This record gives sequence, structure tokens and C-alpha cells, in this order.
Amino acid sequence: MAAIGPRFGFGLYVHWPYCARICPYCDFNVYAAKDRESAPLLDAMVKDLAAHRTWLTDHPSLDSIFFGGGTPSLLNPLDLSRLVQAAQKTFGLTETAEITLEANPNDINPSQLDGWKAAGINRLSIGVQSLNDGALSFLGRDHDSARARAAIAQVRPVFDDFSIDLIYARPGQTNADWQQELTEALDLGAPHLSLYELTIEDRTAFGKRAARGELMPLPDDDQADLYEVTQRLCDARGLAAYEVSNHAKASDYESRHNHIYWASGDWIGIGPGAHGRLTVDGQRYATEAARRPADYLNGMPTARYQLSSTDTAREFLAMALRPIAGLDLNRFEQLFGRTIDARVLTDLRENGLGTVVQDALVLSPSGRLMADHIASLLDP
Repeated sequence: MAAIGPRFGFGLYVHWPYCARICPYCDFNVYAAKDRESAPLLDAMVKDLAAHRTWLTDHPSLDSIFFGGGTPSLLNPLDLSRLVQAAQKTFGLTETAEITLEANPNDINPSQLDGWKAAGINRLSIGVQSLNDGALSFLGRDHDSARARAAIAQVRPVFDDFSIDLIYARPGQTNADWQQELTEALDLGAPHLSLYELTIEDRTAFGKRAARGELMPLPDDDQADLYEVTQRLCDARGLAAYEVSNHAKASDYESRHNHIYWASGDWIGIGPGAHGRLTVDGQRYATEAARRPADYLNGMPTARYQLSSTDTAREFLAMALRPIAGLDLNRFEQLFGRTIDARVLTDLRENGLGTVVQDALVLSPSGRLMADHIASLLDP
């Protein structure tokens, strides 16, 4: 039986590349929205989806759709509905399909919420990023904390399933600062939190400031301390981590779409610069759509690369270490053609970094901080 592929989930990622404002930390394929007509890009996405169907003839119905970006909440509900209906017509949707929309607080209002729900959206991921006005200004966000709180209050009666995104480990942030902010976020009652440490990428505005010495990232030890604060507070409030950066109050609120990534399932990526991973006849393929919207609109075909068995196994390893459920050792053996060196497992256990539980390598909170290093130990 295959160790990768759609039996571990099959999803669709839709990348809307436009934003009202580009944040200084963002390393995604995004562009200023200005006054852009959505119809031509939507037409191209529908054609792209249909092109995928021609070579994914045996793939099942979709388990999830994720509208990301960019800022897909800039789309009107009719546009979102068109894409959901295209996915339903082209591949089909399972009865319990999760359909997530990333939304900025400024785009949330009662009319939009009702329209999104009517379009088939059943989960929101809200880009709050901080509940501190100074931090929001630093992060380049176009909303303040009051607007974020108001948006969440409007979401709660309409969507039971929603997530709040926050960015922590910002320069100069203290344990006390983060403890207060995270406590305030937990008080808002979201059933899911995505809590990301600030990463400063070279190509971003923050990266350029850091290169000039104008921005100093928080030291690694301080970041680790904040991670421990995060685990302690979330555990105490019933939102235990189910993945390195994600917390949910129950399994029903875990992101099913993200589970596809972590489990090395299959997903289609449509929209400028969108990536996919697809399995056909036992072979793994990486796909990447044209990055520039103009090229995508002009029909530049999605690039398709066949991954080697080694690359496939290593991708599986890197992703499978992230969920709290752990790395399936049987799948590891199928993909790598060998078992993990027993001495490595012993060292992980003796150093408090991980242990084997029912044929899975489960990392401790300390081990999750070192997941990339542990992956290199398992596949040197």
C-alpha cells in the first residue's frame, strides 16, 4: 500500500495574490491590489483546475479547499462561490469537506460573513497577528486591536469553526508581554490558534532592515522561552498543541487541510505561484504555477517536476515530524527502505527530545523546537 498520496488526504489550495497592503515580514508571492478586476484571474484558475483533472483521472473527491494568499477575503462572495462550484464540478467534494478562507479583520462584516457562508466557506482563518497596537504598526498591518476584537465578535455567531493567527517572538518582546497578549487572545474564545514565531526572510522589507543592522531578531534562547510559555498557557486553557505551531480545543477544530501537508497527502495548487504535490501511478510530482499574474493569466502552463524517491522520503520526514501524533515508523521504512538507527532513537529518548509510542516517533516540546535538526539525524 502506498506510503504517500491521496489516501492521506486530497486538497485544493487557491492562491489569491493581491493584498491591500504588503506586510514587511511577508515572503509570499503577493502584489498590491489597487483596482483589479477579479474575473480574468478567476477564469484562469478555473481553466487551471480543469487542466489538473486531465491527468489526475483516478483522484477522489476533494477533502478540503483552502483560500490563501495574499488576501482572498478581498474577493466578493460570488467569486468565492464560483471557485467552490468549479471544484465541486471538476473533482467533487466530500460531504464533510473543509473549506477555509483566510480573512483580514478589516474585510469582516456581517454582510460578508453571510455571503461567505452562502458561498460554501465553513472555516475562517483570521489574520489578527497581534492584539497590541504598537506591534500591529511594527508588523505593517492595516487594522488595530479594537478592529480585530470587533471582527472576532462578529465571526463567532456565524462560524463555529475559526482560527486566530498571531505572530510572536518579535524583536524585544518579553515573556510578560507575550503572556499578556496570548492570554487576551485565549479569552476571545477561538477554538483554534495558529501561533507563529516571527521569521525574518532575506527578500522581505524586514530582511533588508536586518541586513543593514536596523532590526535585531529575538535571540534563539529567548524565542525558545516564549515557545515554552505558549505551550504552558495553551495547555492550561484546553488548546493543546496538535502541531508545532497549531492549537485546537478538540480534534474537530484541527485544520484538515494542513493535515494533508503534514501527512504527505496530495494537493492541487492553483493561482499565481501556487505549489502542489501530486501522486500519479506511485510517482510523486511537485507543481508550481507561473508566479507573475500576467503570465498566469496568459496561460503559461503549470510546471511539473518528478521528485526522486529520496526527495519524496525527505519531504515526508520533514513534514511528519511536525504533528504531535508523531512520525509513523512504518511509513518511514517504506519510503527510506530501512529502519531508523536504534542508537538515534535511544539518544532522543535519553535527551528528552522524543520517544517511540505505538510505532510512532513522538517529539517532546523541546524536541519540536529542534525538528529540523532531528530530521537530519534520522536521514544524515
